[in-house]
Amino acid sequence: MSFSKDVKEELSKISNLSNKDLVKAELIGYLITNNISVKNNKIKYSTESEYNINRFAKLLNNVNILKYEINIQGKVFFIEIKEKVEFKELNLIDSKVILSDKILDFCVSEILEKALVRGAFLGGGSINNPEKIYHLEVICSSEKNLNFIMKILKKYDVNMKKLNNTLYLKDGEEISKFLAFIGANSSVLKFEEIRVIRDMRNNVNRLVNCETANLNKTINAALKQIEDIKFIKKMKKFGELSESLQEIAELRIENPDISLAELGKMLKTPIGKSGVNYRLKAISNFAEELRKG
Repeated sequence: MSFSKDVKEELSKISNLSNKDLVKAELIGYLITNNISVKNNKIKYSTESEYNINRFAKLLNNVNILKYEINIQGKVFFIEIKEKVEFKELNLIDSKVILSDKILDFCVSEILEKALVRGAFLGGGSINNPEKIYHLEVICSSEKNLNFIMKILKKYDVNMKKLNNTLYLKDGEEISKFLAFIGANSSVLKFEEIRVIRDMRNNVNRLVNCETANLNKTINAALKQIEDIKFIKKMKKFGELSESLQEIAELRIENPDISLAELGKMLKTPIGKSGVNYRLKAISNFAEELRKG
């Protein structure tokens, strides 16, 4: 089962069906999504989720809308309402269900706002597997419907972005807040567990990449230093180096894979990393002068 189906299964089991206002708010949420079509004033809802279709039917029953028919075509469930839905909070315009201004008089509390947004997610929302990508979206049937949902969420510090008639989130923390807002508490815990593991894995990968980059840099620098020293010896100019430079040069050739700090500790008179770096740069400069002739 996908993570999105898990979330919808949890939401479909929320037991608020005895509260008529909450049922109505959630049903309105369903009705303002893109999975609703209207023909001859009759509303049809389609979904691939059995949890959605069962929940939708229960909502209809609880607001005394009893004339409906459920059909299945392939993997898609259809529920067609055979009577006119007369909610003053809704208008049927151009084969779409659009919120009317009366919604402001109805949706006046946090619990009703949560129910409406929950219905919108159940009706037209989805969430990707968080192990792969953070992405949650809700597709509405109109910009007016979208803006109303967006306004509710912004009030509760859930900052969704919009593109055409789609509201979406790509930030893990924002998705977690959204799921908590609509009442998917178990899914929040599962999402956060996956997010912690994923973030830890990403941090480890970044550290490994950083260590690898630093190691490659150290190796390349050592190879260049050894190349310069061998060139000086080939040109029979090694004796022109000071004793301190000759000492560090011999140690570098004998120990090609150790750090500058470790090289410094091996000297007769130990010095720090910066001192070793200074001497090796002096050798490199001497080699460059020889190459120039």
